[in-house]
Amino acid sequence: MIEIVSAERCTACNICVTACPTNVFDMVPGKPPVIARQDDCQTCFMCELYCPEDALYVAPIADHAFQVEEHEGDTRALMGSYRNAIGWGKGRTPTARIDASFELLKRAH
Repeated sequence: MIEIVSAERCTACNICVTACPTNVFDMVPGKPPVIARQDDCQTCFMCELYCPEDALYVAPIADHAFQVEEHEGDTRALMGSYRNAIGWGKGRTPTARIDASFELLKRAH
């Protein structure tokens, strides 16, 4: 579930507002968006995936809010970690490039 929009990292581009399929965020003119409907979050990670500043933290717990503090070391390290793990973003290697599972399909024919 979405837990943090970092005011320090966010540039108010509102890409997360657009990417969210369940309309969790509200835009705030000139400021970072706010988490307005947290209970509607489906933990799909789309907002975190598309955030170019790694300013969001989506906790992998989907059924209830999970209290985290942005300035805790562990939390800061996790912000944008899904995006990093799949290789989205400048200077990252997309995991699709290192996935060799297609070899199984080639061998099946």
